Amino acid sequence: MSLLQSEIRQGKSFESIHEELWLNLSRTAAVVSLQVEHQLRPYGLSPTQYNVMRILRGAGPEGLVQHEVGARLVAQVPDVPRILSRMEKAGWVLRVRGTADRRVVRATLTESGLRLVDALDDTMRQVHLNLFPAMTEAEMRHMCDLLTLARGGNRN
Repeated sequence: MSLLQSEIRQGKSFESIHEELWLNLSRTAAVVSLQVEHQLRPYGLSPTQYNVMRILRGAGPEGLVQHEVGARLVAQVPDVPRILSRMEKAGWVLRVRGTADRRVVRATLTESGLRLVDALDDTMRQVHLNLFPAMTEAEMRHMCDLLTLARGGNRN
């Protein structure tokens, strides 16, 4: 019995290595995501909101159009405008409609949002350093390469 089978209390064998790999990826993502969520919860942020803040910080003072924010998210979500709206209500994001085309909405971080994401840098750096304690740096690099392949990327 594999460790994954024990963790999810599955008595029977997996149908295929494909199923086992998919479940292993899903289980690992869930475990890692939970650790990140616990660190962000005291700040009232979800991992997606934190990702949006990092994206907007990287975009600088000119910000990004809403669909550009959505395209850059690590995990694709269906309703970026709703997320930005909640963040605007919290005072972290400012949204401005275009004058030439009112359908275009540009989002930028407010000073409050910038201070928050900057303040989280050390905390999140420490979270990332503690996420994979049993793996060496070389193993993590290899895992990154394998995950890139799994998403359809090229071999190095």
